[in-house]
Amino acid sequence: MRFRLTPRETSFYDMFAASADNIVTGSKLLMELLGADTSARAEIAERMRAAEHAGDDATHAIFHQLNSSFITPFDREDIYSLASSLDDIMDFMEEAVDLVVLYNIEELPRGVEQQIEVLARAAELTAEAMPHLRTMDSLTEYWIEVNRLENQADQIHRKLLAHLFNGKYDAIEVLKLKQIVDVLEEAADAFEHVANTVETIAVKES
Repeated sequence: MRFRLTPRETSFYDMFAASADNIVTGSKLLMELLGADTSARAEIAERMRAAEHAGDDATHAIFHQLNSSFITPFDREDIYSLASSLDDIMDFMEEAVDLVVLYNIEELPRGVEQQIEVLARAAELTAEAMPHLRTMDSLTEYWIEVNRLENQADQIHRKLLAHLFNGKYDAIEVLKLKQIVDVLEEAADAFEHVANTVETIAVKES
């Protein structure tokens, strides 16, 4: 790691950790949605909405700190990219839950649980990785594993699409379910964006 002669604003580390912890909360609500009956989903969606708002607040706090800090722990564009990608994850997860409720989906197609399990694992890894930004150690396995999980999510997504278009569902139901599984796939992509940004930061700081 490069030796620095200037002090750095270290509150960013805590902010990123808090944002990632909030994503874990969101992933748990997604898991909870899987086992809930339709009558309980609106309440889960409300809690997910609150978590998404908390994520927005965390992101705005990072941007405010970025705009008011003369010295930052790493490049400003990387701080912005990391905060934005973390925020995207929460947005996509909240959107998926909201669509399930708005479309009044009675039963999610088989395979969605695998999508959500991948997201939950990626959330745990991301939350574990954020504190390591302070030292930039023990991060290689993180971004390798998240990239592997994203590849797994791609495969699950393709199988889900094939299932949706096998003629079992009517056209309107296909449109509704496809939008949900597509948004969950976007969440997986956003986790990969976070991991790629962390890798970029680590390379620059090495």
